[in-house]
Amino acid sequence: MLRLRVDWDGCPEELRAGLGEIRAERGDRFSVAPDALTVRFVKQDSPGLEAAPGEGGMTVRYGRLCDAFRALGRLLGAESPEDAEFRETPRFDMLGLMVDVSRNGVLLPEAAKALMRRCALMGLNMVMLYAEDTYEVPGEPFFGYLRGRYTQDEMRDLDDCADALGIEMIPCIQTLAHLEQILQWPAYGDYRDVHGVILAEEERTYELVGKLIAAASEPFRSRRIHLGMDEAHGIGTGRYRQRHGEKSSFEILNAHLARVRDICRERGLEPMIWSDMYFRIGSKTDSYYDLDAVVPPEVVERIPKDVQLVYWDYYHGDAEFYSRMIERHRALGSEPVMAGGGWTWNHLWAALPFAFMVTDACMSACREQGLREVFLTLWGDDGMECDLFSALPALQFFAEHGYGDGVDEGLLRANFRGSCDAEFDDWVRAADVDSVPCLASPTESNANPGKWLLWQDPLLALMDPQVEGVDLRSHYEALARELEEAAEKPGAAARLEFPAQLARVLALKCNLRRDLAGAYAAGERGRLESLLDGDLAELQREAEALWKCHRDMWLATYKPFGLEVIESRYGGLLARLESLSDRLRGYLDGEVASIPELEVKLERVYETAPGTLPGTSYSRVATPSTIK
Repeated sequence: MLRLRVDWDGCPEELRAGLGEIRAERGDRFSVAPDALTVRFVKQDSPGLEAAPGEGGMTVRYGRLCDAFRALGRLLGAESPEDAEFRETPRFDMLGLMVDVSRNGVLLPEAAKALMRRCALMGLNMVMLYAEDTYEVPGEPFFGYLRGRYTQDEMRDLDDCADALGIEMIPCIQTLAHLEQILQWPAYGDYRDVHGVILAEEERTYELVGKLIAAASEPFRSRRIHLGMDEAHGIGTGRYRQRHGEKSSFEILNAHLARVRDICRERGLEPMIWSDMYFRIGSKTDSYYDLDAVVPPEVVERIPKDVQLVYWDYYHGDAEFYSRMIERHRALGSEPVMAGGGWTWNHLWAALPFAFMVTDACMSACREQGLREVFLTLWGDDGMECDLFSALPALQFFAEHGYGDGVDEGLLRANFRGSCDAEFDDWVRAADVDSVPCLASPTESNANPGKWLLWQDPLLALMDPQVEGVDLRSHYEALARELEEAAEKPGAAARLEFPAQLARVLALKCNLRRDLAGAYAAGERGRLESLLDGDLAELQREAEALWKCHRDMWLATYKPFGLEVIESRYGGLLARLESLSDRLRGYLDGEVASIPELEVKLERVYETAPGTLPGTSYSRVATPSTIK
């Protein structure tokens, strides 16, 4: 790999702080030695980047700060000076990232900065931290209470870092729905319409919303703000109906948006919202992606044209579908922003093959349609069990689409090495915790078997029938070995210790209940004793090691608030394994007459198409009971 020497004497002032950020983290790649490749940065008038030999080194010409930092990322990934010649023209004005910091995992400020440094080296120029309640609102002590909220000073500091790296940091909040976390507190009971949705058309509500917008926007340079307003299911059907009577959802939504837009205007802010509610309300099936949905012309006329609509879509592998939806958004009267998905949510490691497939379709359609603003989302649904940094390959793939008309596989891997100091294929291999052998096409699956095999009760094993007859143990044993070896590599490879340990646990757990039930039914006491002293005992040790590995990863990545949810899951798993061990020993010693759970014939809960598997949540698989 090349070692670089930046020509600081001729370096444009606007790059110095950002280059300092990157050099502080990647110091091993920068040198003052004579054999290091000298890099000179020269500002040009138009967006884009070019690296070419000149004056005993490489001259990088760039239009925007993000172009300069992408060029640096490409140089860091180059194997030789010959690989360091390139020219690129950006396909989008805004190429960004949105990170969920509302579902337990609130990125540590230093982790957020580390992520932004990688974004900069990929060429991204926008970041949002999606905060439902995890930001400080002066005078509202229960806002983000015990949830690791960002302070005003932390947000200012993050914005300073982003600005140095050529990244616009846009506040991203909620001003209608997804407010369960604050509406749970008695102090906010009067603001509730239905679960998670605040009460529209009430003056007290708009006083509160004004506080939220002020607190979220003041620390940032950007005059743009994302107001949320998605998935407001049941709007107007709770306390709103009691106070204001029956009104159409369209009417309530537009009236609320108009008031919130006016609050933004007063503060000189340019708002955007998620677009789904307009399409859902216009659909007979309440479906966002219903191509037959009809938004009445009188509603379209009242949608504020100075509020951008964000089209989010994380599911489709057909570029034509995205194109049709983009056209439907434009028919509402303004140019949309596109939000794709990096598939971190409800997984323990990002579902990278699926993320690549949907991103390829999405970005191809966006280029074809001439859309100028796009970003990738990293959600944390069901507790943020996932290591957010596992999505870096999806982010690099997204970035490659932003600077070309497709993705060159060799360049993708080199650029990932340059921006993330890691091996692309190793990172993607870790996604095989979910890409199991019975899947016909991992690229078309967002199922999460690695998650439900981990959390399902070891005695009740609700999901076992979904993978009956599949040799998962060999799959996970091989995966564990490969990831253990990959985790020993230099750079960022140590993050692979978490999926490696997960694979060890899954190898021991995936067949456990099936093996125990078979031996129990056949009266093979010797086999039961072998399982008790072998696989089960080893599983208890490895599960405890996984808990500690996950805990260490969490505390190095997120604030400690929210870890209690993850640890309660491990606590439940470890307790149930201990109980299983004790009861098996009692049965073998003649102290326990039977183990009824092993006598139950398991039924297939989810009827899925051949070659596919379901995706589900912790609460569904931990117990068949609805009492959690």
